[in-house]
Amino acid sequence: MKILLLTVFTGIGATLAMDAWSLLRKALFDLSAPRFDWVGRWLAHMPYGRFWHIHIADAAPIRGEQALGWSAHYLIGILFAGLLPLLAGPSWLDQPTLGPALIIGVATVAAPFLIMQPAMGAGLAARHTAHPWHACWQSLLNHTVFGLGLFVSAWIAKTLFG
Repeated sequence: MKILLLTVFTGIGATLAMDAWSLLRKALFDLSAPRFDWVGRWLAHMPYGRFWHIHIADAAPIRGEQALGWSAHYLIGILFAGLLPLLAGPSWLDQPTLGPALIIGVATVAAPFLIMQPAMGAGLAARHTAHPWHACWQSLLNHTVFGLGLFVSAWIAKTLFG
């Protein structure tokens, strides 16, 4: 039960760190934030057999898509945090180290590059966007911040619940 509590806290904290980074980059550089309403729209179309879209913005809006997208964002963050005790061992939660957290954080960029962006019409690694390298770089930065957030959140969780 302790591993589950620490993992959930770590995943939520890391996802919050990623979201804080998105707000900061919007304020400092006027870069748009990720569209979790589009993630919700993509997921909401799946029960109807629609897994791939030419452009998700053109798909019919679904009631509750924003809440679904944000909920999925945090659930995915928790699931990715679960990779740390699974791959680095449960003891990682007792003594978090930066290396495994950064490796997991950076590795999670594969999900948008290989699954979400293609399925929502942006192409593999955002190649159908106006600036693919920029989009990829921003995704990589976001997921690196997620990795840093895994490390910091795990230390906070250890301190609070350890």
